[in-house]
Amino acid sequence: MLRQWSVQAPGEPEPEPTGEELWEQEMERLCSSQEPVRVLPYAMVDKRFIRQLREPEGVKTSCWQQWRHRQQTARRRLGEAARRLARGCGLWEGALYEIGGLFGTGIQSYFTFLRFLLLLNLLTLLLTTSFVLLPLTWLSPPDRGPALNFTLQCPGGHQPQTGVPKFNNLLWNVFTSRAFNNTFLFYGTYRAGPESSSVYSIRLAYFLSPLACLLLCFCGILQRMVKGLPQKMFLGQDYRSPLSAKVFSSWDFCIQGQEAATIKKHEISNEFKVELEEGRHLLMVQHQTRAQRACHLLTYLRVNILIGLLVVGAISAIFWATKYSQDNKEESLFLLLQYLPPGVIALVNFLGPLLFVFLVQLENYPPNTEVNLTLIWCVVLKLASLGMFCFSLGQTVLCIGRNKTSCESYGYNACDYQCWEDSVGEELYKLSIFNFLLMVAFTFLVSLPRRLLVERFSGRFWAWLDREEFLLPKNVLDIVEGQTVTWMGLFYCPLLPLLNSIFIFLTFYIKKYTLLRNCRASPRPFRASSSIFFFQLVLILGLLLAAAPLGYVVSSIRSSWDCGLFTNYSAPWQVVPELVALRLPPPSQRILHYLGSHAFRFPLLILLSLVLTVCVSQSQASARAIRGLRKQLVWQVQEKWHLVDDLSRLLPEPGSGDSLGPESSHSRGSRPRSLCPGFPCPGSPGPRPPRPEPSLEDPAGLRGAPVPIRRCRFPSGSEL
Repeated sequence: MLRQWSVQAPGEPEPEPTGEELWEQEMERLCSSQEPVRVLPYAMVDKRFIRQLREPEGVKTSCWQQWRHRQQTARRRLGEAARRLARGCGLWEGALYEIGGLFGTGIQSYFTFLRFLLLLNLLTLLLTTSFVLLPLTWLSPPDRGPALNFTLQCPGGHQPQTGVPKFNNLLWNVFTSRAFNNTFLFYGTYRAGPESSSVYSIRLAYFLSPLACLLLCFCGILQRMVKGLPQKMFLGQDYRSPLSAKVFSSWDFCIQGQEAATIKKHEISNEFKVELEEGRHLLMVQHQTRAQRACHLLTYLRVNILIGLLVVGAISAIFWATKYSQDNKEESLFLLLQYLPPGVIALVNFLGPLLFVFLVQLENYPPNTEVNLTLIWCVVLKLASLGMFCFSLGQTVLCIGRNKTSCESYGYNACDYQCWEDSVGEELYKLSIFNFLLMVAFTFLVSLPRRLLVERFSGRFWAWLDREEFLLPKNVLDIVEGQTVTWMGLFYCPLLPLLNSIFIFLTFYIKKYTLLRNCRASPRPFRASSSIFFFQLVLILGLLLAAAPLGYVVSSIRSSWDCGLFTNYSAPWQVVPELVALRLPPPSQRILHYLGSHAFRFPLLILLSLVLTVCVSQSQASARAIRGLRKQLVWQVQEKWHLVDDLSRLLPEPGSGDSLGPESSHSRGSRPRSLCPGFPCPGSPGPRPPRPEPSLEDPAGLRGAPVPIRRCRFPSGSEL
């Protein structure tokens, strides 16, 4: 297209480009741009027109480019189809949508968390089956052979226990794990020949599979934790999303069914409750005086000291219960002592939060403070209970901190536990079983009768009792406790993730029934991002709690003499240097030896320190840039409002005689053309006319300058 150039006198300002010129400039930019057509903000008709402009009739692309374009299109469509199929066939999609609409995204995040834990357990089970069970079955492990001849020097002529008292009740044997003693559920059943007799090392696979599972779980939790970070951590404490955006853009006009419309109404209502609750809490914090803050701080200290003493007492009770159950295994007390430690742990975790709430309510705290303080101490109590349970088992079985004759010779209490790995695995198995049975019993023996009584009877007492409240933090801590026990038992019970997967699958439906039938939603709504971040934080603490004793056992504790894969090793870790000496050539061994030496660790530490310093500096620079862009965005919005105000003052009244009218030739010529409504927007490429110099009569420099009307589309949720 030919352009007409007019002769311009020197000193005269450049004429303002017309709408036709702006349109041509935009066409040139689109034709020369390498941006994919599918991401352009235009209609399909305009996208086809742009594609024709980029590929004229006289120019044909090569066969390679056409084939590559078709392959990219096919892969993109296949990926989109796979994602739609995964969403359609996803586990519990319909149930999650219903729960999220009726009870909010916070409650929905708990059930999504259950699905995430189920996937983690299935992944762990897949790794264990692929690298340990299938090769072990394929290689047909050798016979057990004759027992090792060694004499235990037990005090007082005490002989090693050959087994626990046997009962003929099959159900009780399942609950006490005695029905699975000769299966692959426990460590003692796994056997293998010498390392030099097989190409594939079962011992190395058994040693690395729990560590690999914990590492994969840690990466998955960390990724999900980063995605669930609250938005306020990046946007600042003063950021408030406008309620007008939720009012005018929350409804989905594609909804047709009455049930879907009801769920959507509940979802929007829950979002408003979350916003209003956060706003009320923020105002309450801002209006506190210094004296009130000092009083609250002193009250916090007093209540935290009292709750800390309760936690110490609960941990001591767990320690003595575990020690007593392991030291006394007589026939008369065996039935009672089998589940004494899990019962004490469950009792402590049930009574502890009630006492915490009672102490906090005595100080007349606000509801948010009460929930947060109780939640923190509940997390501490749960994790400390499991930690003390592991320590008490280690003191009894491995003689940690105790002096015994059998421990001095063999590294563990060989007089009472010939296969101590199976004993620890049995305790973790019983703890997992007991947690699930307790949840089922509480649902159908407490929550269900309470709901039936409240619905049947009327009165002041029943109105005060009401239905059970679905406490989101309590349910999360219960499921995290079960998952932590599963991670602790990866080395002693390799198939414990299978059992936990079944429990999580059943827990989803039991909790859904409890939520829909027996419980009422919590009056304090939870935001989904905050809930997900809290779930992953507690879960990663449980993972670290499970990894610490496992790392200590595989690196420092003597394995059992008469069972398992590591009977001839001082510790399971010793299989790694043995395989390195057998399978790797001398140059590779020297390289590995150098990687484990101090000559490599110190330079690596210095390099990591430099990289960390660079990352911190880059993050700080990015934070400053984000703050500057946020200020610039606010300034641009204010400038648009000033331009709108100036334009409203400059435009003549509709009834005046000198009005050009909306359809005058000058108005049509000054309004730019565009491919679709919304072009051009402020900030789009293209030259802008210079503004006139400001004067005393016209400080803004707007008089005499034509101001084109520009229409822009703003994303939903933005606020001018």
